[in-house]
Amino acid sequence: MSDEQRGPGPGGDGPYRPYGAPRYGDAGTAWGTTATLDPPTYPSAPTSAGRRRRRRGPGMSAVVTAALLAGLVGGGTGFAGAYALLDGDRAAATAPALGSVPSTGGAAPAADGTVAAAAAIASPSTVDIRVPVGQAAAEGSGVILTADGAVLTNNHVVAGAAGPITVTLGDGSEHTATIVGTSPSYDLAVLRMADVSGLPAATLGRSADLQVGQPVVAIGSPQGLTGTVTTGIVSALNRTVGVQGDDGQAVVYNGLQTDAPINQGNSGGPLVNLDGQVIGINSAIATAGQSSGSIGLGFTIPIDQARRVAQEILDTGSASKPVLGVQSGQQEAAGSGALIGSVQAGSPAEAAGLAAGDVVIKVGDARVEDFSDLIARIGAQTPGGAVALTVERDGQQRTVDVTLGSVKDEAATTSTAPSSGASPRGQSPFGQNPFGR
Repeated sequence: MSDEQRGPGPGGDGPYRPYGAPRYGDAGTAWGTTATLDPPTYPSAPTSAGRRRRRRGPGMSAVVTAALLAGLVGGGTGFAGAYALLDGDRAAATAPALGSVPSTGGAAPAADGTVAAAAAIASPSTVDIRVPVGQAAAEGSGVILTADGAVLTNNHVVAGAAGPITVTLGDGSEHTATIVGTSPSYDLAVLRMADVSGLPAATLGRSADLQVGQPVVAIGSPQGLTGTVTTGIVSALNRTVGVQGDDGQAVVYNGLQTDAPINQGNSGGPLVNLDGQVIGINSAIATAGQSSGSIGLGFTIPIDQARRVAQEILDTGSASKPVLGVQSGQQEAAGSGALIGSVQAGSPAEAAGLAAGDVVIKVGDARVEDFSDLIARIGAQTPGGAVALTVERDGQQRTVDVTLGSVKDEAATTSTAPSSGASPRGQSPFGQNPFGR
């Protein structure tokens, strides 16, 4: 993580919602906010701290439409009555006509490099996703990957699907979709629509080229309002995001932070640059108090990471993740690095000479302040790839080159060992209250 304000590590009840909100280091960190995944909302939304961005229940578009209709019906008589009264009192002289700009024959094309141009490019490849879950329906967003119907979204949007998944395209047409594969550790899933062709596939950019302060645009279906466009900037890179899923399992990944407003229903939708290229998949937000709305702290899965995972799922039906082979020790102080409690026999860590008691303070050039950082930084690497770790032992720092292992991603990562379905020592590696709420 950067030197910027850090929140406590991802925990079961931290401010980030299952996949929609980041969780950081230990309890009592300075965030003071609740993070929520961009989970689906339910007719009766849960009040727990962590929520995903996907929305459950009737679409807000129906509510908005009803409100508009009520306003028109309720105001019709009022307007007519006022008009009659004004007409009766009208003087002989006619008021001058109000001016207007001459018609251009339609909206002018958006200039390249603008929010309008980015939205025009990326919106056709953004979809709405509805998933039956119990007695309700979860709703999120997605990105069209291929012309023949592959769609990328968040795992938490489709987790627990109890029936056919419906994908709605920008033209309003609805299509049934099935799950091709999921990646719990990265909160990603790939769907496949049936009997479609010629769809507008999104252009995937490069998150490695992003800069803090760069303008970005978020597109999705917050609260069921499909095709919503908001804008902001890249607020931070390499942000450790930790959230808890509906199944109670903690998930940690290396994310981007943005202040572009994203809310429940945006989960799985794209964050794009001003060229309309997808640079991230929106997943989580931090919220304040009991509110579930945006406070300008949104988190997205970098597209470089999402591209690899999505390609593996399309090719094989599953994704892989890197393995180091260590579990956490008892951290003495937050921000002091990731203390290794144990090293798995035969693991890449053992082969590289790492031992219990070592403290990892960097992965490549990225700082590591606690064990959740280590999970996120290792997770951002390529399975089977090489990485340099900066390790402290007995007060001395040294660089250790490690060739990471690879394992099928079947459960969220809570340690850097293959058996990561359960947290080290049976508890969350992120602390009891990752966000100080």
